[in-house]
Amino acid sequence: MDRIRIVGGNKLNGTIPISGAKNAALPLMIAALLTDETLILDNVPRLADVAQVQRILGNHGVDIMSAGKRPGDHHQGQTLHISAANIIDTTAPYELVSTMRASFWVVAPLLARMGECKVSLPGGCAIGTRPVDLLIMALEKLGAQIQIDGGYVIASAPNGLTGAEIEFPKVTVSGTHVALMAATLAKGRTVILNAACEPEILDVADCLNKMGGKITGAGTPRIVIEGVKKLHGARHTVLPDRIETGTYAMAVAMTGGDVQLAGARPELLQSALDVLVQAGATVTPNNEGIRIQRNGAGISPVTVSTAPFPGFPTDLQAQLMALMACAKGSSHITETIFENRFMHVQELARFGARISLDGETATIDGIASLKGAPVMATDLRASVSLVIAGLAAEGETMVNRIYHLDRGFERLEEKLSACGANIERISG
Repeated sequence: MDRIRIVGGNKLNGTIPISGAKNAALPLMIAALLTDETLILDNVPRLADVAQVQRILGNHGVDIMSAGKRPGDHHQGQTLHISAANIIDTTAPYELVSTMRASFWVVAPLLARMGECKVSLPGGCAIGTRPVDLLIMALEKLGAQIQIDGGYVIASAPNGLTGAEIEFPKVTVSGTHVALMAATLAKGRTVILNAACEPEILDVADCLNKMGGKITGAGTPRIVIEGVKKLHGARHTVLPDRIETGTYAMAVAMTGGDVQLAGARPELLQSALDVLVQAGATVTPNNEGIRIQRNGAGISPVTVSTAPFPGFPTDLQAQLMALMACAKGSSHITETIFENRFMHVQELARFGARISLDGETATIDGIASLKGAPVMATDLRASVSLVIAGLAAEGETMVNRIYHLDRGFERLEEKLSACGANIERISG
C-alpha cells in the first residue's frame, strides 16, 4: 500500500495549479445520464472517485472517452466525452455504490429518464451517518414510488415525474443535487426550498441549462425548475476546486513562502481566505488566481465555526486545525456540519499538537514546532491535514493509508514538491 514520506521544514515557493472541483465533477458526470446525446466535460480532475463514477456509468452502458485538450485550454484536468445514448441497465449494484456516497445520485437521472431504477444504498466516508432519507423524500415529492429491499432502493415512476414543492428540513448538498437532476425532466414546475447554495450546485445547474434545462435561482436557497421533455448534449468546464485551493493556501501559511494558486477563484472560498488573513497570511487575488504569502511574523490564533456555504467549509476544518497547532496562542474550532469529524485529532497529537475536545469544539493550544511522526489517514479531506503538519514538522513524517488522499487530491506530492517541499510517494 502506498505511503507518503515528508521531511519538514521547507518553505513553499512557486506555482500550484488548481484542479477541477471533485464535488462538481462527480454530479456533472452523473448528469450525463439525463440525455442520449454526448456531454463534454473539460477540467475533470484525475481522481480515484472520478474513476469510480466512470465504472458506475459504464455499468449502465455509458461510453466515456478521455480526449486531448482543445488548443488554448489552460486547464489541468482531462476532457471527458460522456455518451449515454443507450442505457442498458438501470441497476447500480452494491459493489460499485458501496465505496462512495456520490454514486447513489444516479438514482435521480435514471428515474427521470428511464422511469425506474434499483440502486444500492451507499457507503463512503465514515463521517457520521449522512443518511439518504432526504434524497428519497425529494424523489417521492416528485411522484416516485420507492421501497427499500435487501439494501437496495427500488424506485419507479411509470408515468414520469411531476413537478412539486420540495422543502428540505436542513441544508443538504446531496439532496439538492438529486432534486435538481430529477426535476429537470419532470412535468411542470418544481420549487426547491432551503436548497444548498454551494458553488458546485450552481455549476451543475449551469451545465443542465446548457443542456436545455430551465433552472433559475441556483446558488440561492430557492431554486425553480421548469421541467423539459428532453435534454441535449453540451460542453461545460468544471469550476476550480475550492477545497484544494484552501488546502494549499493553508500549507503555505503553515510553512511560510510565496505561492501562486493558478486558476483559483477567490469568491468560491472567501470565508476561508478571510480566516487566513486573520491568521497572518497575505492573500492577493490576481488575474492568474490567488497569491498566498506568509512572512516571518508567525501564525495568529483564530476562532471559527464551520457552516454551509458561504460560511467556513467543513472540508477545510482539519487543515485549519493543523495550521493552528503552531499558532501563538489558543484557537477554537467548532464543527457544526458532521459528527465524528475530529478523527484527525489523535493523529495530529502524534506530531505533538496540543488539542482538547469538548463536544463539537476543539481547542488548539499552539506550540513552537511540531515533530515528524508516523501517522494514518482517516478520511478523504481530513487526511491532508497530516500532510500540512508534516510539511512544517521537524524531521520525517510517514503518512499511511493515502488512498483516502487519492480520492480528493490530484497529484498532491507532485504539486508540493514542485514548490520545494521534500515529499515523495513510496509504493508498496
